[in-house]
Amino acid sequence: MKKILYSVALILLTQWVNAQVLVNNDLKNLITQSFTYFPKVKETQNTVETAREKLDIARVNNPVIDGNAMYNFVEPKITLPIDGKEFQFAPVHNANINVSASYTLLDFGRLKSNVEKAKTDLQFAQHNVEYVKSDLANQVAILYYNIVFFKRAITIQDSVLNYLNENKKIVESKLKNGDAIKIDLLNIQADIDAAQNRKIDFQNSLQRQQNLLAYTTGQMQANGKAFDFDVNVKNVSDIFNEAQSNNIEYVLAKDKIKQAVNEVGIAKTGDKPSVNIGANTGFKNGYVPYVNDMRFNYAAGVSLKLPIYDGGKTKRQVKLAETIVKQNELSVETLNNNYRKDIEQALTDIQSNIDRIKNMDGQIEQVKVAQELATTRFKNDIGTNLEITNASTNVQRAELNKLQYEYQLCLAKVELAKLMGYKYWQ
Repeated sequence: MKKILYSVALILLTQWVNAQVLVNNDLKNLITQSFTYFPKVKETQNTVETAREKLDIARVNNPVIDGNAMYNFVEPKITLPIDGKEFQFAPVHNANINVSASYTLLDFGRLKSNVEKAKTDLQFAQHNVEYVKSDLANQVAILYYNIVFFKRAITIQDSVLNYLNENKKIVESKLKNGDAIKIDLLNIQADIDAAQNRKIDFQNSLQRQQNLLAYTTGQMQANGKAFDFDVNVKNVSDIFNEAQSNNIEYVLAKDKIKQAVNEVGIAKTGDKPSVNIGANTGFKNGYVPYVNDMRFNYAAGVSLKLPIYDGGKTKRQVKLAETIVKQNELSVETLNNNYRKDIEQALTDIQSNIDRIKNMDGQIEQVKVAQELATTRFKNDIGTNLEITNASTNVQRAELNKLQYEYQLCLAKVELAKLMGYKYWQ
């Protein structure tokens, strides 16, 4: 019953955490697809199997059985004169064939310490898979919205080209009627060529992002058209607390501390005694009085190994392991400092871009009115070609600036979700 309640609670918690982020299904599908396509994920998953095998090995405490065969040639021959005869006490050709078995009866914590370390190593490997997935998801999300940005930039550039081409037709008509000069046509054509080159640049950048998307997911196309990624923005303290609880980097940092603590436990067993039992049976020669005859034999016993002096090696290993524990604990403090800085920066980026977008709405409205006015003036022969060019440039600049701010706002939200450790792809 407790397991069921725990599972339900875990599901509800996951749903609540994921509800903090709004993300479209197309991006979710691409991220999920990258987990099965990108080789780095498979490579990291294999480390889990390696760690699991090491845990199985650490748990083994079975008897060790060996087959042994030995031959020694010994000279001089050991003999004594008895009753006028040479009596041989040991063979010249020594032979021993046996099967031996040994088992550690007591190791005073060695096996337990190694098993605990192997468990922690397995846990670290599993969490490292989650870290690789989280990092990959962030990369895919950034590529996804890079593609959205360049697609929309191309759309803006197309509108600029349409506007310039329409005005080119007007200039051509005026040139035929003698109301314009050749330089006007050349100037507007130069503006068209420049706008076309900017479009080519955007198309080239878009192609690069699509190639990178194919590299990570196996799929080149993304269907996104808007910067629709959203995350609930909270204060720095709440976000920082969520990062400490959910972010996989913190989980890995805690795992490293556990691993180091386990290393301390293993180091402390270096001067512990051990009790072993052993037995062997087989055939060998050397039994008086028929020293050359191979005879069946067996033996069994208990041995105690008690370390007395190792030159301080164990103490030094313990001290080294404790130093590594301290080092990993200090790394968490560094992680705290970096994450607080990154969270504050992400929140600053979010707020500043929201403010910029608000300011751009009014600016775009003004430059579009100015563009319409310049077009009307030019058609009525009271405006100049330069006015049209300036109006077109201002509209393009304003729309691209707003697009840039929307893009930066989206990426800041993606970064914030990453810092908080949200698995928004689930």
